[in-house]
Amino acid sequence: MPARAVPLTPSPARPVAAGAVTEGLLHAAVELREALRPLVFSLPVTHVYNPLEYAWEAHAAYVRKFATGPRRVVFLGMNPGPFGMTQTGVPFGEVAAVQDWMGLDTPVSKPAREHPRRPIEGLGCRRSEVSGRRLWGWAAGRFGASEVFFRTCFVVNYCPLLFMEESGRNRTPDKIPAAEMEPVSAACDVHLGRVLSLLQPEWVVGVGGFAEKRLAAVAPAAVPAARIGGILHPSPASPAANRGWAPAVDRQVAALGVFPAPPDCG
Repeated sequence: MPARAVPLTPSPARPVAAGAVTEGLLHAAVELREALRPLVFSLPVTHVYNPLEYAWEAHAAYVRKFATGPRRVVFLGMNPGPFGMTQTGVPFGEVAAVQDWMGLDTPVSKPAREHPRRPIEGLGCRRSEVSGRRLWGWAAGRFGASEVFFRTCFVVNYCPLLFMEESGRNRTPDKIPAAEMEPVSAACDVHLGRVLSLLQPEWVVGVGGFAEKRLAAVAPAAVPAARIGGILHPSPASPAANRGWAPAVDRQVAALGVFPAPPDCG
C-alpha cells in the first residue's frame, strides 16, 4: 500500500519581493522532495528516480541563476525524461542545452537505487532528450541568449519523479494507478501553487495536455489573474510534434496572446 504524502498547506496568492523568490522556490522544492520521499509504487514500476534528491545541487543552480524574481510566463512540463531532468536536474534538461546555452555545469550524484539500463551520468550523458532539445532549441531560436528568455519566462515540471519498469521503459504519471498517484498529485499540486504564488505570472502555459489540466486545477487559486493556456508537447511520440514543433508552438503562443507571431510564422 503506498505511503501518504505529508500534508501541506498552500500559500495564499500575494506579491513576493524579488529577493525572496529564489529561496522560496528552493524551499518549496525541498518540501516537495520530502513529501514524496516515503512513497512506494507497485509493479510494473520497479525503479523511481527523484532528481530533487541526487541532482539537488544542479537543480538549485538552475533556480538560483534563472528564477531571481517574478516572471511573466511560466511553462509547466509533466515529469522528467530519462535523458533530461533525470540527468541534469533541470526541467526538459537536455545536456547540450543545459551546458552550452544555460551555462550550467554542476556535478550530479547517483540515486540510491540505480536502474542498470538507465545509469545517471549527469552532463556526461551522451543521449539527447528530444523533448528538451526541441523546447530549449525553440527558446534559443526565439529569444537568443538564455538570459533573455529567463528574464520573462521560467520552466518547471509538475512532478519530479521518473517511473521505470524492469525493462527500463519510462512509465508516465498518467499510467500509474490512481490510488498511488493521489499522494503524489496532492504534494505536486501544493508545490505548483507555491511556485505560481512566488513567480506571479501573467500567463501559465502547460506543455502538453496533462500539464495544462493541472494548471487549470491549481492556478486559479494561486494566481487568480493569470491566464491559462497550453502548447503541443515536444515528445517524439507525438506525430504532430514531429511535423514541425517549433513553428506549431509559435502559432499557438501567438493565437493565445502570450507572444506575438514572429515575422516568418505562417
